[in-house]
Amino acid sequence: MSYLFTSESVSEGHPDKVADAISDAILDLVMSKEDTSLRCACETLVTTDTVIVAGEYKGVLHSEEVESAIRKVIKDIGYEQSGFDWRTVKIINLLHGQSADIALGTDNFGAGDQGLMFGYACNETENFMPSAIYWSHRIVEGLTQVRKQGVLNYLGPDAKSQVTFEYSDDAKPVRIAKVVCSTQHNADVDIETVRKDVGNIIRNILPTEFIDEKTEFYINPTGRFVVGGPDGDTGLTGRKIIVDTYGGYSPHGGGAFSGKDPTKVDRSAAYMARYLAKNIVASGKANWATVQISYAIGVADPMSFYVESDGDSRALTEWIYDNVDLTPLGIINRFKLFRPIYSKTTNYGHFGKKDLPWEEINLFKDQ
Repeated sequence: MSYLFTSESVSEGHPDKVADAISDAILDLVMSKEDTSLRCACETLVTTDTVIVAGEYKGVLHSEEVESAIRKVIKDIGYEQSGFDWRTVKIINLLHGQSADIALGTDNFGAGDQGLMFGYACNETENFMPSAIYWSHRIVEGLTQVRKQGVLNYLGPDAKSQVTFEYSDDAKPVRIAKVVCSTQHNADVDIETVRKDVGNIIRNILPTEFIDEKTEFYINPTGRFVVGGPDGDTGLTGRKIIVDTYGGYSPHGGGAFSGKDPTKVDRSAAYMARYLAKNIVASGKANWATVQISYAIGVADPMSFYVESDGDSRALTEWIYDNVDLTPLGIINRFKLFRPIYSKTTNYGHFGKKDLPWEEINLFKDQ
């Protein structure tokens, strides 16, 4: 039986992504020392004319460098708008030292918290991601590029996309049924121009083999999107966990990523789970794979681990459990996670990108 499946993405100017970017920038400040004793768990709230950062860290973090990093993030995104401007935004810094109780669990590289993490991969796209989230990312990424290049200089930083794929009876993506995109724009640009220009950009991004005469496009369906970003809607770290992962195509353990150092298994173990799933599919052992890992706070070894796929899932589970170090320290060492690499991950998904260690295909090279 054929079916429809939808995923969404958001641009770097979406308020939740502004918050994620600030949290990851502060994490990178801490990680720039490349010292495995350092810790960070930073949460950010952004709203009209205001940024609030809170959370815990271990190490040296000067308020001046925190403020400078925050303003740089906002400037790089492109916010010089009434209501949210990198030059004038009020910054409230409530960061403080790490709890001694939490340190008991992480100083010896036990898991930073209890929880469950999932990884997923499939052979639908070149980077082993599901189709709907892959192309949703490409739309908002493309709109950001044409905005920053001045091709459509009336666009604002805030945008959302949504792509609906139709799947065949044998679960293969066959066409794009619907595309939704809402993008911020200057007040003096009429909606017909926005819809025409943005529609052309989207059509140039999406693969022609998936577009037909029945594909429906909804560009700025409300008719106006002038006030956007943190001035239009409050943003919080960690509210785009489905955008960050697989677009709802696989289970999610519930943990967010941004602002968390790699002792927090919400982040590092999710990266390991993706690495394992991607290597299973890329090696031809399955067409798709879901990996789950779970942990208890302060305990290094996982509470559980399994692989589900259309391959030999039991054999894969046993081989990985016997041959891959799934402790937090093992994950950190495999991917060299005590480095300032986290701002690269913030936008357009944490998975499917090049030059990130958990995207490498090398697990079964000796088999």
